[in-house]
Order: sequence, then structure tokens, then C-alpha cells
Amino acid sequence: MPELQKLYDAILRGDSKAAIGVARDAVAAGCDPQDLIGKYMIPAMDEVGRRFASEEYFVPEMLLSARAMKGSLELIKPLLAAQGAQPAGRVVIGTVKGDLHDIGKNLVASMLEGGGFEVTDLGADVPPEKYVQAVQEKKADILCLSALLTVTMPSMKAVIDALGRAQIRDKVRVMIGGAPVTQRFAEEIGADAYGQDASAAVAAARSLI
Repeated sequence: MPELQKLYDAILRGDSKAAIGVARDAVAAGCDPQDLIGKYMIPAMDEVGRRFASEEYFVPEMLLSARAMKGSLELIKPLLAAQGAQPAGRVVIGTVKGDLHDIGKNLVASMLEGGGFEVTDLGADVPPEKYVQAVQEKKADILCLSALLTVTMPSMKAVIDALGRAQIRDKVRVMIGGAPVTQRFAEEIGADAYGQDASAAVAAARSLI
């Protein structure tokens, strides 16, 4: 029987090779995939988020841990699907139209996956209608919008307006974030939540669910 604590430790230190190895052994040994995620993987990413918030970890450490989590999760996802396990929630995420920056968005997406959410990443420079289509197709609970440029922030309001025109605004919670974005701006455009950073985004997403 594999030592499952090693999965937690490997994700925490951002060791993808070790994390994937333990996950592979655990799958081969018939371990419950929901136990692997709920008892070891999600708690590891929660600790990563805590360390980031307290400035013990920085973006490089978070990226490494997120990569280790993602690699392990790829091995376990088919088992979860076979069990009919439900995610914590369904999230559509993207960087808004006119903005090509995606490092922050990628980190948030990885952290949300690490938090047990099913994530559909639309990429960068995404027009409003593409968000609307994805929310409808994926039956998303949360839509996450990212912007790094001040000049692209109005695109967030354009997406929210597009949801309204499609008559699905009341069916999805909208969370926004990015370097120039603030809580005040979120309130001004009618967003449901604001994520200051990746760990805050996970906490906000859980509160929205």
C-alpha cells in the first residue's frame, strides 16, 4: 500500500514527479480516488494557499505545486468519472477580450482545480459571446474573468451585460480578478465576487457555491 502522506508532501513542495508516482501507485493499489483528493490533494493545495497568503510561498512555488496537483489529478480523473463523482462546482475561466495576459489566470485555474472544481479554461482575449456559450454548454456555476490591463477592464462589464442579454445572468456567479481590478470595481460592474489572488479566488469560489 503506498504511503499516501507522500502525495500531500510532494504537492506541497511542488515535486510533480513524486506526486504523479504516488498517485499512480495509489491508483494501482485500488485506493479510493475521492479519498486521495479529499484527504491529501485538496488539503495540500489549501496549505499552499495559506502559505502564499502569509508570504511563505510566492508565485513560483504556487505554480510548481499547482503543476504537481494537476499531474496527479489527470491520473485520478477517469476513476472519479467512473464513480460518478461530482466536482465542488463547475467553473469557466478566461482573460477578457483585448488582453493576452494569462499567467495569473492559469494559476487561478490550477488552484481551482486543486480545490476540487471542474474548470474549463477559454484562454486569453476571449470575447463576451464565447463566455456566454461556454457558461450555457458547461452549465457553469461560476464564471471567472481576468484582466491585467486597465484598458481591458470594461470588457468585464461587457461580459456581464452579455450574460444579461442571454437571460442567464441569474444562473451563474461572476468573479473577477487581475492586477488593476478592485473590490470597488467588482461592485460597480455588478460582479458577485473579487479575487485578489489565486488563493483568495479559491476561497471566494467556495463561498459562492
